Amino acid sequence: MTRKFSLAYLTIPGTSPVDQIKIAAEAGYDFVSLRPIPMHLPNEPLYQFDLDKKLFREIRTALTENGIKLMDIELARVREDLNVYDYESAFAAGAELGATDVLSSIWSKDKEFSFREFEKICDLAAKYNLKVNLEFVTFSGITGLKDALEVLDRVDRPNAYLMVDTLHAHRSNVSPADLDKVDKKRFGFIHLCDGPGEIPSLEDPSMIGVAREGRLYAGEGEIDLKGMLLAMPNNPISIELPNSKEMELRGAAGHVARCILTAKLLMADIEQLEVTSSGNNNEEEIECLSV
Repeated sequence: MTRKFSLAYLTIPGTSPVDQIKIAAEAGYDFVSLRPIPMHLPNEPLYQFDLDKKLFREIRTALTENGIKLMDIELARVREDLNVYDYESAFAAGAELGATDVLSSIWSKDKEFSFREFEKICDLAAKYNLKVNLEFVTFSGITGLKDALEVLDRVDRPNAYLMVDTLHAHRSNVSPADLDKVDKKRFGFIHLCDGPGEIPSLEDPSMIGVAREGRLYAGEGEIDLKGMLLAMPNNPISIELPNSKEMELRGAAGHVARCILTAKLLMADIEQLEVTSSGNNNEEEIECLSV
């Protein structure tokens, strides 16, 4: 099965959805991942195509003309000052454009509150046949694999899945062996990027800094990407790789092209490992049968 790739919003943040679609298509991506839900940040560019009918039509036209699909919309966060019901219009518009998934994360330390709010998100998304992918982020309310699985277990919604970001997984000390123990049916799409091997403290500025503007191309860092991907199913990969220096050096299109090139080289290495492993297993079976 050929791996499918999506271009995440944060890889070229601030880029309009129409331009993001064109850039992704030219570089050979299968999907885009758009952000209609505001993050409520200072000077944040807003692309609320659920509220802007003209932008909605432009996105629909761009998707059709460029032969690319919308995979997911983001970011449906759980936080005390946010009303999750405000996400419904984005869910409806995303689904109308062909989206199949929603990206979600939890930024509260109140477990019971988090369970209730995430449950509401899942039920809202289900109205539009959308899957909800829960991401654990090292500096959020749900910081690791164990906590994310606890949320999924407690909420127990058929459209709720685990979303693994390779940078956050590494920084949360999640190993390929840990991922291998998870039922493969629980995984949603995957966020791919590389990064430094050193894990900074939560107080270190690089903890957030690298995540937001210093991620590395696949194979150019020290994260065990091969091990992680081999431990997970062959699900679509959304490349989330913000890097301000590479953006300045290569431009948005050049950066996006480099992202998918390095990701495909990594996939080729993984496929070779799988072929070699399969060949070794066959040899062992033949040897056993001949004894």
